[in-house]
Amino acid sequence: MFAKRGNGGPIMSNPNKSIVVPCIDIQGGEVVQLVQGRKRALVGPEPLEMIRRFEGFPEIQVIDLDAAMGKGDNAEIIELLASRAVCRVGGGVRTPERAKQLVEMGAHRVIVGTAAFQPNFSNIVDTVGKDRVIVALDSKAGSVVVDGWHTSLDASAEDVLPSFIDRCNGFLCTYVDKEGMMQGTDLDWFARLRSLTSLPFTAAGGITTLQDVAALLALNIDVAVGMAVYTGALPLSRLRELSV
Repeated sequence: MFAKRGNGGPIMSNPNKSIVVPCIDIQGGEVVQLVQGRKRALVGPEPLEMIRRFEGFPEIQVIDLDAAMGKGDNAEIIELLASRAVCRVGGGVRTPERAKQLVEMGAHRVIVGTAAFQPNFSNIVDTVGKDRVIVALDSKAGSVVVDGWHTSLDASAEDVLPSFIDRCNGFLCTYVDKEGMMQGTDLDWFARLRSLTSLPFTAAGGITTLQDVAALLALNIDVAVGMAVYTGALPLSRLRELSV
């Protein structure tokens, strides 16, 4: 059974507790893990098996990589996963229509990255409501990256985060420099970002050890985990204990 949390919907008994959020990335109908959003490192079990393995976590992060890269989508799989668990869903959320589609498919929240820096972001927020929107601020070499991490903006996550506080429910910040590389992450960077907002905040990218996870949870930061779970470096049993 999956518990639920979050403003505007069913909640856990302690909705303010930071949690671990396992990730399911879908590409070509398969569960995959990429290194820095490009090189496929592994193919995991089929999607429903991953939902079974992630049972007991309050929330799952699902990213449609094909939609993110403009190469079609995995709508049937996304809808199936969202019917079985509380899912925040991202990938190709560039229009109000796409955001609305994901909500209608069962997404608890939608993750908006590239479109957050485009004029139609306000239309996305108006269409699904700001309580449904998570803004993705992904950083590489100190700059925000968009367009599937191919384009660098002339601004840091610290620069832009305050401008979104009144337009979303929270943030997903990925340390792209170490994403998928199993080399650790930048805890100081996440701590600086956490200090800028009281909204829900999720860290991703390079989170490899239980020490990383514990340090982030202690900062009131949710922890999105992918590669380290799929390779077995982070045991699901221990992560589950940290999320309840």
